Amino acid sequence: MSGWDIHFKKFDKNIQLQILKKFDQMEQPLQSRGLHSSRYQIEEVGQYRIALKIDEKNMVKKIVFVGNHKQYEKWYKNQQ
Repeated sequence: MSGWDIHFKKFDKNIQLQILKKFDQMEQPLQSRGLHSSRYQIEEVGQYRIALKIDEKNMVKKIVFVGNHKQYEKWYKNQQ
């Protein structure tokens, strides 16, 4: 794994399954919301956030962060 799973590994099994289900859905084109003129797209699973980069040229989505809203806010501040 590439670091996105730091918080994910500590989540309750049910939350992990919901997030993994979202990963499966993300294989299809989705309407993600952009992260304030950033290079990241955000998906939501309840109070949890998934940040990903989309390489449209190579048609690849790379997950860079998964965490709850508080963890997401901390991660986001470090991206600026």
